[in-house]
Amino acid sequence: MKNLSSELLRFTTAGSVDDGKSTLIGRLLYDSKSIFEDQYEAVKSASERRGEEGVNLALLTDGLRAEREQGITIDVAYRYFATPKRKFIIADTPGHTQYTRNMVTGASTANVALVLVDARQGVVEQTRRHAIIASLLQIPHLVVCINKMDLVDYSQEKYEEIRAEFEQFASKLDVHDITFIPISALNGDNVVDRSQNTGWYEGATLLYYLEHVHIGSDHNFIYARFPVQYVIRPYNDEFHDYRGYAGRVAGGVLKKGDKVMLLPSGFSSTIEKIDTADGEIEEAFPPLAVTILLKDDLDLSRGDMIVRENNHPTVSQDIELMICWFHERPMQLHGKYEIRHTTQSVRCIVQDIQYKMDVNTLHRNQEDKMLKMNDIARISIRTTKPLFVDAYRKNRTTGSVILIDEGTNETVAAGMVI
Repeated sequence: MKNLSSELLRFTTAGSVDDGKSTLIGRLLYDSKSIFEDQYEAVKSASERRGEEGVNLALLTDGLRAEREQGITIDVAYRYFATPKRKFIIADTPGHTQYTRNMVTGASTANVALVLVDARQGVVEQTRRHAIIASLLQIPHLVVCINKMDLVDYSQEKYEEIRAEFEQFASKLDVHDITFIPISALNGDNVVDRSQNTGWYEGATLLYYLEHVHIGSDHNFIYARFPVQYVIRPYNDEFHDYRGYAGRVAGGVLKKGDKVMLLPSGFSSTIEKIDTADGEIEEAFPPLAVTILLKDDLDLSRGDMIVRENNHPTVSQDIELMICWFHERPMQLHGKYEIRHTTQSVRCIVQDIQYKMDVNTLHRNQEDKMLKMNDIARISIRTTKPLFVDAYRKNRTTGSVILIDEGTNETVAAGMVI
């Protein structure tokens, strides 16, 4: 059994503007003793300068000066903290409608999505939008934090009403694990410590949930996938026979002695050895970075993939994607882009824009073929050489791509293989 203390949990926060995301993260950092005294003092004096009562913990996460002055969070801010149980990376994403792309960026690698709901407002359009994106990105665990409970007198009735409304909406989505927690980020109720004000609530506090939620099965351990990133051929006479294939395991478990198939050649071989920076290991699983040595001297290069003989990905040049468009310049139908998938980089052409999705209602618009920034759509592409893909719902690594504008080298879209 893996030691929990070495486990890293990535979570993203989302909600409407002023739902208290930054305050919640500040509260988590402060109450779990993950900030330094000088940081706290700096925030305290900044709060006093702004004439605020008490200490505004939101300032702990609003790193950019402009954000602080406007009092809003505008980009994805990553924060790291640890408790004796786990290490955490938080992606704090903006609440505004026009920053859908930032949420997609922050949420793409998350194990857990925290969706904040203001107890006074209930489920609003932005709540639905963020829940839809979380389901689209197949984030395994969703936590609905019903915040500002202090402003509704810690009403159980209000909590139950919001919970019922969210559950009814979420029944249309592909979300399997939803947890509801009544909190007050400002006062710390049920964030790190249990609240005396919600005697009717019998669930876990937020930090307890984050420390104990089971994420071991979030990776795909069935389909063995190993995209080759780099071929290691030392120039040292002592190791002149060494030929290793370095990369990160994207799925499945690979063991010494396993029979494997190499793509795109279709040749078979056996794993002779698995090396890591800390020495040889018997088996490799996601997301370990390892070097694999094979028994046979076969020609493999960057972008090739090691898989099982009886279980391989789809090898295709025609691929269907759900994409989120990131750029101010609209997507061009029949436009040419560079596509990056695992360790491969090839060119592609957009053959069809099948529909745009309304992220608030799930409505599919098949008439409008103009993709603007933050739009989410289903498209068909054709690549210049085959990619080795899985459906995103089966494997978030081999099922995701990014599109790049060849002229400017800017990332213009993120996509999920259907």
